[in-house]
Amino acid sequence: MKENVASIAAPATIETRPAATTTPGFLIRTRPALLALVVPVVFIVFWQLAVVYGHSRLIPPPSEVAVMMWDFAFGGIWDDAFSRTLHLHLLMSMSRVYGGFLLACAAGIPLGLLIGRVRLIRQLLDPVLQILRPIPVTAWLPLSMIIFGLGGTSAFSLVFLGAFYPVLLNTIFGVRNVDPKLFEAAAMLGCKGSSIFRRVVLPAALPSIFTGLRLGLGFAWVVIVVGEMTGVPQGLGAVIMDARTLSRTDLVICGMIVIGIAGFLSDKAITWLNRRLLRWNPQHT
Repeated sequence: MKENVASIAAPATIETRPAATTTPGFLIRTRPALLALVVPVVFIVFWQLAVVYGHSRLIPPPSEVAVMMWDFAFGGIWDDAFSRTLHLHLLMSMSRVYGGFLLACAAGIPLGLLIGRVRLIRQLLDPVLQILRPIPVTAWLPLSMIIFGLGGTSAFSLVFLGAFYPVLLNTIFGVRNVDPKLFEAAAMLGCKGSSIFRRVVLPAALPSIFTGLRLGLGFAWVVIVVGEMTGVPQGLGAVIMDARTLSRTDLVICGMIVIGIAGFLSDKAITWLNRRLLRWNPQHT
């Protein structure tokens, strides 16, 4: 009788163990996502209460912004000029942001490697770059409209300027801070000439270069609104400017949210690439 009872009770204990072990694991995996939602939820609640009890008619509540976002993405509510146009404006802004950012990388990384490594080039270019760097991108807006005219080329050039200096300066910083012992070790192993760039300078400077890429891409999304003030018909910046003219605050907030999410996902992509390429570096895993 005792053996039968033991044989019946044993499977019950085996079945309950996976639930006890998997539940904490699930909570551990979802804990970062849950913590990341705390501040947005608190902000939305505060926003709703501030609008309701503050009796403000200039700032729409979150519910109206959600309705506008749905119409902006899928249509079927207002059926105006902005309905179901989110994908068009987002693709146009992405083409300008990523195009200007890639051009800034193509120019900033090689130039930063040369300035950081070659003293003559540093003496020639560093003073001029340090003079041009503090000039805000908004100050270049009238000049870019004169040179490139109204349209997407002016926006492209402003995005390039916004992303260029973070990439350039962080590349120079990475090259200038390469440990001199690495050059001595490379010389002992027979690494000379141009191979030092490929095998010593570039790998050692990659962490700083990726920091510049993250900053440059972030500034590119910041500058896109200013860049699309140059009379472009499509783009998130153009939507925000048109909505401001029409006093459509809910649409302005929708454009801001889309830019924030797009910039966040872009930064995550750079971070993922950073982890893939710098797996050998224990400080950047």
